[in-house]
Amino acid sequence: MSYTATFDNGYTISTDNAKMDADIIHAYLHTSYWAEGIPRGVVEKAIENSLCFGIFYKEEQVGFARLVTDKATFAYLADVFILPEHRGKGLSKWMMDIIHAHPGVQGLRRWVLATQDAHGLYEQFGWIRFTEDVASRFMQKHNPGVYKQNS
Repeated sequence: MSYTATFDNGYTISTDNAKMDADIIHAYLHTSYWAEGIPRGVVEKAIENSLCFGIFYKEEQVGFARLVTDKATFAYLADVFILPEHRGKGLSKWMMDIIHAHPGVQGLRRWVLATQDAHGLYEQFGWIRFTEDVASRFMQKHNPGVYKQNS
């Protein structure tokens, strides 16, 4: 079941994966610091298997975020962006409001994300940095060169 919300001046958010513009999402992620070189097929598969939130200006996609979630206990927030020409209009805050209010993710025990430079945005919504005791419980298996290996 998809969800749509409207904002000022012609902006909407949709969770309809069929509306997500893989060309725009791939173009942004392909050059991002967290997904540099990501193949288009990987982007398409990620969209297909995630709860996605697309921001649209009229019919053009201008922002994106996705949740990897079981919709019961856990969510990983990933691939959040607003195209540069649409920044400074409150869209990222609006998107975070919509994501946190989505009925499919209420009552989750834990949400996580990784960010290099947007801590201030997420802290406005109750996100906190891992404390040393919590961070020591988390582990990762990281393959930073995977997109270069598979291209």
